[in-house]
Amino acid sequence: MMLFMLLLGAIAAFLVLFLLNSIYLVQQAETIVIERFGRFDRVLGPGIHVVIPFMDRPRYVSWSHFVLGPDKRYLRYSRNIFRIDLRESVHDFPKQNVITRDNVTMEISAIVYYQVTDPKSAIYEVMNVPEAIEKLTQTTLRNVIGSLDLDQSLVSRDAINERLRIILEEAADKWGVKVTRVELQDVNPPADIRIAMEKQMRAERDRRAIMIEAEGLKNSAIMKAEGHRESSVLHAKGDAESRVINAEGEAESRLKIIEAEAKAIELIRNAAPNQDPLSYLAAIQYIKTIPLIMEGKDNKVIVLPYEASGLGGSLVAVKKLLGEV
Repeated sequence: MMLFMLLLGAIAAFLVLFLLNSIYLVQQAETIVIERFGRFDRVLGPGIHVVIPFMDRPRYVSWSHFVLGPDKRYLRYSRNIFRIDLRESVHDFPKQNVITRDNVTMEISAIVYYQVTDPKSAIYEVMNVPEAIEKLTQTTLRNVIGSLDLDQSLVSRDAINERLRIILEEAADKWGVKVTRVELQDVNPPADIRIAMEKQMRAERDRRAIMIEAEGLKNSAIMKAEGHRESSVLHAKGDAESRVINAEGEAESRLKIIEAEAKAIELIRNAAPNQDPLSYLAAIQYIKTIPLIMEGKDNKVIVLPYEASGLGGSLVAVKKLLGEV
């Protein structure tokens, strides 16, 4: 009886082990490569799959990755897996020294985004996909940076990224891997180069500040000159218009005076037809001018007409005119 129970237990354990080794649940975006008697048989996609135990076995592969340690150093870890992740993966590896075409040593770190598109090739064509991509990226990065000068390598990140992606994609295609992106993280030139670049940038900023200040002074001077010119033009136009208005007013005033004198002459002529009205007007102006000559509080000069007879004649003419009127 005891032997029967042991036999039954052994059969049950065998069945459990058989079931565990014959049923595989594959998640979405995963795949498993199955070998039969050590040879490739098929690739299992998402879902539940039944295999023949002891005949069909999943193929294990070494897969490595980097982890940033507590001392800020990258540590490499490798593990054996049989489930291949088909999602896009990110591989970040430590900085490396590269030499530019003008013999400047720099530290550069990069990130590679890749995706397994052919699990069979990823297992049988290369031993360790992440490590192979890492080494390929490092050598390609050295070649690309080595063909550029320091200034080109600092300002041509997009072009370097695209060149790296194209080269890596061509090389990794036979591994069943598609390199989607390559990004340069840190580009650190030597300390003396950084100091020189900072001095150059500071000098460039100072130069630009001086140019901007000079340009501002120039524009200010131009605007002041234009403003002075416009002001002078406006003043000149104002003076000209003022002179024109004054001249027009004076001309109009003279016309009024002439019209008034003409009317006065006409009235005198009508009042005394036998007398000359011009003599009357001349006498009036002559008499009005004498007080103007004698104006002034301290003026003690006595002015007598040079032709006293003329003055008397004027007064007689005025008297006659007034008498006839």
